[in-house]
Amino acid sequence: MSRQGRPPPSEDARRDAGNRAPSRARSAAHDWGDALVAVLAAVAAMAVTAALGLWAAGAADLPDGAFPQVVAAVVVMAAGGAIELSGGAGEIAGADADVTAMPLSVSLAGALALGVCFLRPLRHRAVASAGELLARVARTTLLWLAALAALTTLARRTFTLTPTDPAFDLIGELLDLSTTVGFRGDPGPTLLFGLLWITGVLTMALLVSRRAPLPARLLRYQEAVRPAAFAMLLLLLAYVVAGVVIGVVVAATRGHPAETLAVLLLGLPNVVWLALGLGIGGSWEGRVDGPFGLPMPNLLDLVLRGSQDSTLDVGALAEHDARAWWLVPVAGALLLAAAFAMAVRTPARTRLWQHAVHMGVAFALTMLVVAPVTRVSARYGLSLLGIGDIEGFGGQLVLRPHVWTAAGLALLWGLVAGLIGGLLASPVRRRGEITADAADADDDTGREAPRS
Repeated sequence: MSRQGRPPPSEDARRDAGNRAPSRARSAAHDWGDALVAVLAAVAAMAVTAALGLWAAGAADLPDGAFPQVVAAVVVMAAGGAIELSGGAGEIAGADADVTAMPLSVSLAGALALGVCFLRPLRHRAVASAGELLARVARTTLLWLAALAALTTLARRTFTLTPTDPAFDLIGELLDLSTTVGFRGDPGPTLLFGLLWITGVLTMALLVSRRAPLPARLLRYQEAVRPAAFAMLLLLLAYVVAGVVIGVVVAATRGHPAETLAVLLLGLPNVVWLALGLGIGGSWEGRVDGPFGLPMPNLLDLVLRGSQDSTLDVGALAEHDARAWWLVPVAGALLLAAAFAMAVRTPARTRLWQHAVHMGVAFALTMLVVAPVTRVSARYGLSLLGIGDIEGFGGQLVLRPHVWTAAGLALLWGLVAGLIGGLLASPVRRRGEITADAADADDDTGREAPRS
C-alpha cells in the first residue's frame, strides 16, 4: 500500500485516466463543430435569401461587381446591424442620407436555420444542466459575432449616381458635379445589436421547442411558457405563409413578378406583421415623400404619401379600400387558432383563466418585439451651395409604430382569445392529460404517471 494507506491505482484505472483527456478534447471539438454548423447555416440562409431578393429587385446590375457587398450589407441589417450612408456632389453640393430598417424575410430565414441547427444536437435529451446550455449558447454567440464582424467589414462600397431629372442633368454638366453615395457597416452597433439578435433567437428556440432540454429547476415552468411561445411562433408564421400565398396570386394576376418576389424575399414579414398589428387596432405614423421609397403595397403608399406625417390604421386604409376591414376578422381568426393550439399543448389541469393570462402576456410580449422591428426610416437629399434640397432628387420614407398601444391591445385580444381557445380545447384530449388507469399506476408505484 502507499504511504496514505490507499492501494496504488489499477491498470484499468490508469488506462481510463489516460483516455479521459482525449475524450474531453473530442467532446469539446464536437461541441464547437455543432456551433459552427449552426452559425454557417444561419449566415448561408440569410445570404441566399438576401441575394435572391436583391437579384429580383435588379441589384445584380450594380457596377464594379458591388453585388456581394450589398448582400453583406443586407445581412448585417437583418441581424439588427447598422449601415452608415454617405454622399457628396463635388465641392459646392452635398448629399445626406440615412436608412434604418430590418429586412425581416432575411432575419426570419436566418433565425429558423439557426434555431433548428442549434437544437438538433439536443433533440434526444430530456434534461441539460444550466452550465452546458450556457456553454453552447456562448460558443454559438462567439462564432456568430465573428461572422457578423467579417460581414460588416465586407459591407462597404461607394457608387456614382446619375439622376433622371433633366434640370439636375443641366446643373451637373455646367458645374461638373459627380454625385456619389456610399455605405459602410458600423461595427460597434452591429456587434451590440447582433448580440441581442442571437440571444433572442436562441432563447426563443429553447422556449418554443417541446424536445429541447432544460435545467431541472426550470422544468416546472415549461408547461406555462412553452405552449404560449409556440402559439406565438405559429401565429407569426401563419401570417408569413398567408403573405406568400397572396404575393404569388398578385404576381400571377397583376404582373410585376420580379417586384413582388423582391418584397417576398426581403420584407414580407415587415408587411404581414404590420397587418397583424393593424388588425388588432394598432397604429403607425409615417410619411412617404419624394421619388424614393421602399417596396410596399400601393395602399400603404396612398395613406402615407405627403409632406406631413399621417396616421396609419385600419380606418385610414379603409378610406381608400374597404377590403382593409378584413384585417380585423383575419387577426381574430388566426389568433384564436393560435390560442387553441396553445391550449391543446397545455396540460388538461390548466384552468381557463390561466389560458387567458398565458395568451395575453405572450401576445403582448410578441407585439413589444414585432412592432419596433417594423420601423422604417429612409431619407436621401442633395443640396446645392448648402441651401435646400434639389427638387426631384430627394425623398424620405418614415414609419414609426405606437408600440405600447399595440402591446396593450395585444394583451386584451390575447386574454379573450386564450379564454375562448381554452373552452374550445376542453373536449380535446391534450398532452399531459392523466387517465384514470395512469393515475392508479402512479399511486401504486409512487412515481409520476407518463404523459399521453
